[in-house]
Amino acid sequence: MTSRERHDRMANAIRFLSMDAVEKAQSGHPGLPMGCADIATVLFTRFLKYDAKNPHWPDRDRFILSAGHGSMLLYSLLYLTGYEDITLDQIKHFRQVGSRTAGHPEYGHAAGIETTTGPLGQGLANSVGFALGERIMNAAFGNDLVDHYTYVLAGDGCLMEGVSQEAIALAGHLKLNKLIVFWDNNNISIDGPVSLADNTDQVARFQASGWNASHIDGQDPEAIAYAIEAARHSDKPTMIACKTTIGFGAPIKAGTNKAHGSPLGAEEIAGARKFFGWDYPPFELPADILDAWRDAGKTGIKARTDWEGRLARADAQLRSEFERRISGTLPANFDAVITDYKKKLAADKPKVATRKSSEMALEIINGAVPETIGGSADLTGSNNTKTSQTKNITSDDYGQRYVHYGIREHGMAAALNGLTLHGGLIAYGGTFMCFSDYARPSMRLASLMGIRSIFVMTHDSIGLGEDGPTH
Repeated sequence: MTSRERHDRMANAIRFLSMDAVEKAQSGHPGLPMGCADIATVLFTRFLKYDAKNPHWPDRDRFILSAGHGSMLLYSLLYLTGYEDITLDQIKHFRQVGSRTAGHPEYGHAAGIETTTGPLGQGLANSVGFALGERIMNAAFGNDLVDHYTYVLAGDGCLMEGVSQEAIALAGHLKLNKLIVFWDNNNISIDGPVSLADNTDQVARFQASGWNASHIDGQDPEAIAYAIEAARHSDKPTMIACKTTIGFGAPIKAGTNKAHGSPLGAEEIAGARKFFGWDYPPFELPADILDAWRDAGKTGIKARTDWEGRLARADAQLRSEFERRISGTLPANFDAVITDYKKKLAADKPKVATRKSSEMALEIINGAVPETIGGSADLTGSNNTKTSQTKNITSDDYGQRYVHYGIREHGMAAALNGLTLHGGLIAYGGTFMCFSDYARPSMRLASLMGIRSIFVMTHDSIGLGEDGPTH
């Protein structure tokens, strides 16, 4: 078997697990997994740094399925590579009550799901926080302990959402060059061709925002591999526009919106089996292909054990601080610091505005907790979110603790979620209470995920004053 034949059969395993699961559930989105199987196969077998049996390894690469409706792509990959949480039985119970294989990926349901996606654009915007988190932690702990990439698969809908511009502009500004986005450029949305509603030159848009961006054939494994290799040597974030066919292999529905969000039907699936020469019943995989996938899930074992060796040999204080931050445990003296501050407040009884009292509290917290990362959506002086410890993070210096998010409330909130989910950091960001409306989708997802993102909302009183009811 040639390497191309092996690749094709491995990609087809994703396609048929996905279409069979959607068909059994009589609900779901088969089109994206069928169109993007080649991208996923190249990434997971040749580039992604991960160990399926140690899914929480801190220095793993992150893969984020921003186009969360294509969840069977992710579930197929997790099953095929050997993640213990996703079994074949879970695949067979796709979209069923109580299963880990929810209609859209939900953080906490299974290892390997890095963030909850589904509302389009959220995963892409989260990824900015993931990639920034990697750079901040790298600045603190060095290449030996923190050196990984963030990969994203986004769809046409992700790029139409307004939050995508907030996210890519911030990523380009900060030169987050370890962020690599695949755009599933299939030109189809639920209503029909993307041209019904949009004709944006997405490659030009990303380039204008400080990214590398280029077009490739998203179903040519060597073109995909070449593009990833180039992206990994870039000094900018990269968007790879992958031309694909939604529902690839389905004889009639391929390339149409009929393949997007509903089961293909027995006749189309039979046609796809014939097209790909896949002579196996539903949910059955040839042993050699499953073995090849399981081998791929083990390729990161050496990288992980080498990393564990470096961690063990690291300076004891550095190692202890790294492990504390990754575990999410606060510094040992934190309770005492806060107790002392409360006693001081009780004695002094300061009469200050609530936003000033927030700043005073942050000054104490940021002094005691070195992993806090502050920020504001261009309201630093009004939110009072910056303290003496938090100097500006820039593309030349990721070793500081304050992010100027610009006037991007939604992008800020989504990036806060990514920073939090990355691990090792406690992120907060500020804006006016009324502008929480601009940030609400990401705040809602932070709540659904139960994560420690912190949203600072000031100017929340009817006594606001001269700015009036808009503010």
